[in-house]
Amino acid sequence: MPQSVYIHIPFCTNKCFYCDFNSFVTQNPQLVWDYLEALKQEMKLTFANRTMQPIKTIFVGGGTPTFLDLGQMRSFLETVQQYLGKHLAPDLEFTMEANPGTTDVEKLRLMRELGVNRLSFGVQSFDNALLNRLGRIHDTDDVYRSVENARAAGFENISIDLMFGLPDQTMEIFRQTLDKAFALGTTHFSAYSLKVEENTLFHTLYQKDQLPLPSEETELEMYLLLIEEMEKQGYHQYEISNFAKPGCESKHNKTYWLNNEYDGLGAGAHGYVNGRRHVNAGPLPIYLQMCKEGLPRVDEFEVPREDAMEEQMILGLRLSEGVDLGRFAKRFGADAREVFGEVIREEIEKGMLEEQGGFLRLTRKGLPLGNEVFARFLR
Repeated sequence: MPQSVYIHIPFCTNKCFYCDFNSFVTQNPQLVWDYLEALKQEMKLTFANRTMQPIKTIFVGGGTPTFLDLGQMRSFLETVQQYLGKHLAPDLEFTMEANPGTTDVEKLRLMRELGVNRLSFGVQSFDNALLNRLGRIHDTDDVYRSVENARAAGFENISIDLMFGLPDQTMEIFRQTLDKAFALGTTHFSAYSLKVEENTLFHTLYQKDQLPLPSEETELEMYLLLIEEMEKQGYHQYEISNFAKPGCESKHNKTYWLNNEYDGLGAGAHGYVNGRRHVNAGPLPIYLQMCKEGLPRVDEFEVPREDAMEEQMILGLRLSEGVDLGRFAKRFGADAREVFGEVIREEIEKGMLEEQGGFLRLTRKGLPLGNEVFARFLR
């Protein structure tokens, strides 16, 4: 059985201009309570009659989970404790995503008291003009105040999300963002380049040629600067987009990159259990109705062995350590160097991959071109 659980809270105070996640803006508190009740029903059906393994990681994502007010947050976390509390591992990592504009000391203290021990703040930038351009509701003062409040509430393991390749973002603006981010002394960073997704305001602007993005060359320079500065500050790059102080890597996200199984709860959530992937209903009315009748699954399918092997390679190569070839052989009863022999040989010859200590991994040269390498493993 999975030892990781993802829970989706889909509500936001506003929709950021680049966001295509399953999230909804609402001013209706009853809708939030109805959702929490539906989520409770899903947890009951998922966990009530199952033989459980110790839960090692819980990740609450969104949307903006800290959109919940104090009463809603208490109810939600008490539900988590009700269905998972007696199964939690002693070294549980319990992460909640947070928006700097939606936290205060009282809410953070409640979260800490009810088991949350890791925060992931969606900061994105330390340039107020850029934050406004992205449609974020916070400014840099909110970031400083939120991190200070989190520490006052007892949080030590704090992550920050950053973005680069943003409209009108220069190398100097990005460098200043990194300097300000490092000054906070958090334990972990996730840093992603902007992807212009369909059904977003940015996509509309992009199609109208009204989104002045940096060139690919500048975006690559930003990424290389990111890696260089993170190393200088003592943050180990353990995954293509993730950096951590020693021992502070995200255990939950490594569940995905190691292609391990996990439960996915909430509107639009995905899960991977007993070799089968499932997808929950995304639209809130459908999710709420389905939870009254049973599990809110709109798709469920077994992952063919060939697909699972491809996923193992593509996800594992995101990690700096790479794919554990011995683990691959144990899981699939086959040698990855035989299954993907030609691709691996060619990518090693091109200097994109290297084998070291029983692991196959991207080289420094291959790191910025990871997506091109991953595509080679799709058959």
